[in-house]
Amino acid sequence: MRPEFVTVALLAASNVFMTLAWYGHLRNMKDRPWFVAALVSWGIALFEYLLQVPANRIGHRVMSVSQLKILQEAITLTVFVPFAILFLRERPRLDFLWAALCMLAAVWFVFRGASARP
Repeated sequence: MRPEFVTVALLAASNVFMTLAWYGHLRNMKDRPWFVAALVSWGIALFEYLLQVPANRIGHRVMSVSQLKILQEAITLTVFVPFAILFLRERPRLDFLWAALCMLAAVWFVFRGASARP
């Protein structure tokens, strides 16, 4: 399988864990002390790092660090917005669309016409 696809798949999976670690406690652990939520979040974040580190190593073979970072941010929004709407029950806003369009533009600019690795 191509490294670009493996990188995107691993980054998407790691983002699911990252989003749960960063924001899941806001719904599920409201009545717990913050340090309990932090410990649980660290446990979840371990799985994020077990996917994110290999994703970046694989991706860096065919992409620059800047490309990896912008890709990561685009994937983060792709995972976060549905999570915020469905799990945290945030009201969707038109601003989500504008933010997504800005991220798509960032991806386009960082990947356009340039070779993947300088």
